[in-house]
Amino acid sequence: MTQALRGAFQWLLIAVALLISGATGVSAQSVDYEAWGAVATRAEEAIENGAASEEAFDGLRAELTDWRQTFQAARTQNAAAIEAVRAQLDALGPKPEDAEEAPETADQRETLNERLNELRAPVQRAEVAFSRADALIAQIDRIQRDRQADKLLELGPTPLNPVIWPQAVEALVEFFRLSVADVQTNWNNLARRSEFRQALPMTMLFLTLAFVLIVRGRYWVERLVLMLDRHRTAERWLAGFAISLGQIIVPVIGLIFLAIAGLSTDMLGARGEMVVQALPAAGFQFFAARWLGGRLFPRSETFDPLLNLDATRRAEGRIHALTLGFVLLLFLPLQQISDFAGWPPEVSNVITFPLLVVAGLTLLRLAQLLLQHAKAPAEGETDTDFRQRLVSILARITMVAAVAGPAFAAIGYFNAGEALVYPTISSLMLMALLVVLQRLVEELYILFSRNRDGVKEALAPVLAGFGLVLLSLPAFALIWGARITDLTELWARFLAGFSLGDTRISPTDFLTFVIVFAIGFVATRLLQAAMRTTVLPKTKMDVGGQNAVASGLGYVGIFVAAIIAITSAGLDLSSLAIVAGALSVGIGFGLQNIVSNFVSGIILLIERPVAIGDWIEVGGQMGFVRDISVRSTRIETFDRTDVIVPNADLVSGTVTNWTRGNLVGRVIVPVGVAYGSDTRKVEEILQEVAEAQPQVLLNPPPFIYFKGFGADSMDFEIRAILRDVTSILVVQTELNHQIAERFAAEGIEIPFAQRDIWLRNPEALRGDPAPTAKSEPVSPQERAAAAQQVTREDMDNDASDAGEGEGDR
Repeated sequence: MTQALRGAFQWLLIAVALLISGATGVSAQSVDYEAWGAVATRAEEAIENGAASEEAFDGLRAELTDWRQTFQAARTQNAAAIEAVRAQLDALGPKPEDAEEAPETADQRETLNERLNELRAPVQRAEVAFSRADALIAQIDRIQRDRQADKLLELGPTPLNPVIWPQAVEALVEFFRLSVADVQTNWNNLARRSEFRQALPMTMLFLTLAFVLIVRGRYWVERLVLMLDRHRTAERWLAGFAISLGQIIVPVIGLIFLAIAGLSTDMLGARGEMVVQALPAAGFQFFAARWLGGRLFPRSETFDPLLNLDATRRAEGRIHALTLGFVLLLFLPLQQISDFAGWPPEVSNVITFPLLVVAGLTLLRLAQLLLQHAKAPAEGETDTDFRQRLVSILARITMVAAVAGPAFAAIGYFNAGEALVYPTISSLMLMALLVVLQRLVEELYILFSRNRDGVKEALAPVLAGFGLVLLSLPAFALIWGARITDLTELWARFLAGFSLGDTRISPTDFLTFVIVFAIGFVATRLLQAAMRTTVLPKTKMDVGGQNAVASGLGYVGIFVAAIIAITSAGLDLSSLAIVAGALSVGIGFGLQNIVSNFVSGIILLIERPVAIGDWIEVGGQMGFVRDISVRSTRIETFDRTDVIVPNADLVSGTVTNWTRGNLVGRVIVPVGVAYGSDTRKVEEILQEVAEAQPQVLLNPPPFIYFKGFGADSMDFEIRAILRDVTSILVVQTELNHQIAERFAAEGIEIPFAQRDIWLRNPEALRGDPAPTAKSEPVSPQERAAAAQQVTREDMDNDASDAGEGEGDR
């Protein structure tokens, strides 16, 4: 883990250096191509032989990278001058094919072409050198990757062979015996003993500090964190998090003091000093694993645990984290001892194999805890399917690595086994760190927003977590075997950008575009706010017109900001005109409705046939206009529901605007009275009722319309003009109440529909026997009367469902 973090830090420094060097130009005239030729020849010979060591290839690659960076900068030399000469040639136009060119123009064209070739010569030379350096770097990378793969798949002695166990134990004992012998030898040296006595006070001081910090320091920090976690507030969590880092920092400082104390004695010898120097790095891995275990499997339940496990499982998780830390604590010193002592592979495999087995078993149990977490989502969370699947997949991958790693090592593929187990441990630690940092981001959000309940739905913590994952990708790559040179190569290609037509877009151009556009966007919003609050309210425009002007300024400002940003970034998109034209045809068909609504929205904002607050009816929907955007209009109906109407429907369809210009509108109240009522009296009553209503205008006065004679009543209508048409339902209700009261007082009847029902065969309902046929002859007059009677009975029977009453015939 420490090596990976150290590699990530080195990669970050190299990336910054490349970024700075990329911003500085290098003159092609100052490039020493003879020196470059010597370096390139040496690199080609080393690649051809393939016998150079890893260190030699790394050094050679570093030289080639520096040269390539130099050529990269030289490729852009004379760019402005070349562009100027090309502009002059374009101004001269193409050379005529059929007619001779004027001598002055021909001389000028020849001079410009010679100048262009002269300017492009060093650039072309830099291009060739850049391609050569890039190809050599790619070949070295391929050789190193092949060597790394061969080493990973190398079959060595199995650690399960009992024959080599005594040899491994003897080698380990011999190392410690020699370490003790080194101490005895140094102690027998009078000069070293004298130096030891002189440094003894300082050594004791460092030993005391180391003992206090290692043994008690972490305990004190942990007690303080538990005290802060008693209350559920963001301030206390952040304070506890900051203080909890002392569980790593304090004991590691103690280990540093211990190493200083051991080195200050000058008695340990080369072996002892090597072990002591490895203690701080190994201790950092141990205490970091223990700290991460405490954050993932906390003792306190004041704050929501990061994993959905009970107290027993969390305690087990802390033990497993401590075990993995102990494995890392022993692995690094043993690895350095093996390299120092020159142990053969069989000895090193036997000594480190138990650590590999313990790590595999611990990883297996941790994976089972992760599966339990995935099967028990947090209470109240409904969108955890993705997280559950991700954790479940991670747990199963961990299980595979935990079983396959020791199995490969037992077979003899020890490098492959270590390459599975220890990177898995480091990856889990890094993932745990990302989870803890995500909680840190959420608590910071809660601190500033004071909204703990809404933090899960907030966008800012999600974006911050995504940024943390992106920043951790280089560390993951280093953990799983990527070399720093691989990352620097990717970073260099990223800085070089990519070609889009004849334009090369680099990260610098993109950042320039983003910054300039952001400045223009902010300036546009400030201008809109100033117009809305200071200028437009002082004009005679209504609210809708003011919103139209402000929205128009926003669109124009964003468009101008985009144009300025593209120009400032130096992007030449003229070569994409054909592609853009082809895309515009497809977009025109695919986004036809959207474009139509957009244009209609602009028309609405300019002509303003509908304004915010108007009561309109469109497409069978009626309500008040609450918002007009460039794509749609939001209408709030009388049911308090929002209806989104596309702007194209408002422009091309039929729209009834009840309140455009003023709120005056007409109400029609239908009234029916029974036949026999005094129609003049009815008209007088209705006139009085209408004029007595406060919302009804008296100029023009209400009009009582005798509509006609209906099937069941004589029909009248009150037609009146209201001051506020939005209260039409209230007025109709009040008028109906008053009409009912006045008609009841005046004895005027409001009729209801009446129907007479005729039964064709009433004897069938009574159960009478069927009449016998007449024996007497029937006259034609009787037959005609009977047929007419049957027809009348049929008609009356068809209408019987709609009326009331009963009669027999």
